[in-house]
Amino acid sequence: MGDAVLGFAVAERVYRDHPGLPEGQLALIRAAVVSTPALADVARSIPLGEALRLGRGESSTGGNDKDSILADALEAVVAAVYLDGGPAAVRTVVDRLFADVLADSAVDPGLHDFKTRLQELAARRSDPPPRYVLTDDGPDHDKRFHALVEVAGRSYGPATGTSRKRAEQEAARLAWDAFEHPSPVEAGTPTTGQEST
Repeated sequence: MGDAVLGFAVAERVYRDHPGLPEGQLALIRAAVVSTPALADVARSIPLGEALRLGRGESSTGGNDKDSILADALEAVVAAVYLDGGPAAVRTVVDRLFADVLADSAVDPGLHDFKTRLQELAARRSDPPPRYVLTDDGPDHDKRFHALVEVAGRSYGPATGTSRKRAEQEAARLAWDAFEHPSPVEAGTPTTGQEST
């Protein structure tokens, strides 16, 4: 239920914000906002993962920070909000929690693609999922986020952004580019944990 309710509320908000855009562009923005990586980022901003009670297996493998689990949990929260408060309450949740991802997706609907691509690449290679290491600096009103991504035995970054998701996406892009366009040295070198910038 949560995915359907959220999808409707987001579609309504996207149309309200961008009434002049073609239908295809509106659909791209909506899809970006309700994508698993985007929902996971919103869940982390609450932070929802700290409230999840998982089985021993998932807990031991970092399930509280897995995109798929966080996205499902957020959809469950939205379903509960709908059952308790109806459509108006869901609109309030979307307005408050999704403001950043709505703005980012309107500028670049493909913003979340590189994290997804990198995760799929790791799965195809039978590597562990990418792991993101995040730091930040600066005052609250002008904070900068710095991300490294560890995948296939290497670390890529750091990448900097004005939000966590932008920094992580840029780090994922660096890693993706390195896999797609390896240098001659990297192509002949086993993955041994060296850092790539």
